[in-house]
Amino acid sequence: MKRRLLIGAGIALGALVVLTGVALLMVDRSGYHYRDADFAFSGADRGARRKLEANFTKPPAKVYIVVDRTHNRLELRKGSTTTLTAVCSAGSGYKLVERDTAKRKGRQWVFDTPRGIHKVKNKRTDPVWKRPDWDYIERGEAFPRRDSERIEYGMLGDYALDLGDGYMIHGTLYERLLGRGVTHGCIRLGKDDLATVYRECPIGTPIYIY
Repeated sequence: MKRRLLIGAGIALGALVVLTGVALLMVDRSGYHYRDADFAFSGADRGARRKLEANFTKPPAKVYIVVDRTHNRLELRKGSTTTLTAVCSAGSGYKLVERDTAKRKGRQWVFDTPRGIHKVKNKRTDPVWKRPDWDYIERGEAFPRRDSERIEYGMLGDYALDLGDGYMIHGTLYERLLGRGVTHGCIRLGKDDLATVYRECPIGTPIYIY
């Protein structure tokens, strides 16, 4: 189902959702809408705090995830009840530019966590990381000849929840950096919080990122 995401006065493709300091407001094309009057996500950015003058009904009953990229906070919610508030790390927003070569123009990457409505597409235990090209470029290392040389174990923690397009909610070896926007686009959680999110969120769980 196609939806639209509204953050403040800006509209982007996705769903019509407004995360304010007091409410989660959502409308899809079917006309269904609700307001979670008890929603109070700490540190919502100014653009997300604008209120809509409308009447809304009740929040969804099933579990869902809300991520505040600005303040690196993740909430696990069920209906109007918050079951977990966690410190996370979202994307840094850093731009990496590969140098041009005689063979081709250099590529570019922006390490940002994508806003919008996503869902858990897959879940994995003991995930392995296949190092992408940008990691070698960032470190000034040569690309390996074999894909098997790209595999690293233990970098993503005990669990990973896939959002698609290479984005995940996963663990980290560097829990001291949680609360800072330091990732390449994924959402990092501490060990205990990640275990809770993995346990409570089935495949298909909605994820609202703003």
